[in-house]
Amino acid sequence: MTAVLEHEKYSQAPEKKAAPLRWLGANWTLVLAIAVVATALLWALVPHLFVSYDPLLPDPANKLKPPSGEHWFGTDQLGRDLYTRVVYGARASLLGSAVAVGVGVLVGSLLGALAGWFAGFTDSALMRVIDVVLAIPGFLLAITIVVLLGFGVLQAGIAVGLTTSATFARLIRSEVLKARTSTYVEAAITSGASTLDILRRHVIPNSIAPTVSLITVQFGIAIIWIASLSFLGLGAQPPEPEWGRLVSDGRNYIATRGWLTLWPGLTVVAVVLATNHIAHHITRRQS
Repeated sequence: MTAVLEHEKYSQAPEKKAAPLRWLGANWTLVLAIAVVATALLWALVPHLFVSYDPLLPDPANKLKPPSGEHWFGTDQLGRDLYTRVVYGARASLLGSAVAVGVGVLVGSLLGALAGWFAGFTDSALMRVIDVVLAIPGFLLAITIVVLLGFGVLQAGIAVGLTTSATFARLIRSEVLKARTSTYVEAAITSGASTLDILRRHVIPNSIAPTVSLITVQFGIAIIWIASLSFLGLGAQPPEPEWGRLVSDGRNYIATRGWLTLWPGLTVVAVVLATNHIAHHITRRQS
């Protein structure tokens, strides 16, 4: 009997060791997506660990150099290392996107919670306002808001966040409507808890959980919108590096020095595709 148990133990050991390898083989795209997003986050947090050049210091002797071992992405019209500027540009791009998602979740959660909890006239009035916001092209509305707020990455993030808050509001409202009839909310009402406490402690926390995948998707969308606003000159201002700003700086040389727009553009595409893939995986796990 002991020999049989020992045999089973050792026969199962290789299977346990192979399980992580099988998981990696089946989910290699997810691992790659996480690695891309993690790299972009590290670029934003500790860019000096990845580059040795100054992203703002011009070098006239090295203007418009093609990609090489010394300058991986080439140099721009002022001789600055393009790879360095792409790395440092992650901070502005991701910061603006994080602000956009934060504002969108905060404002959308507040509006959705109020509409779903109070129902009646409050629900109808807020939903009609949200319907109007959703009827306006989102990027056009973001441009209008950022013009009113002023130019800059922070202002662009707030503008994008206010624009996308309507999407979060509709989702939060539907979740709050479900939570209103739950046992724990009824128990809180019976115990005499105030409406604010019920919303803060029970309704909103339990309603936000299903929005995780939406937050990830909106983060990718925010990266595109922030880059687009910077491309138009409404976001990051020179000489601050930002991915959309870098594409804008290189567009005049696109026919002869394509690397000036290629590498920043590919960076945006890679990070957005990675965030969308992670969001798809989260949605699949939740369903």
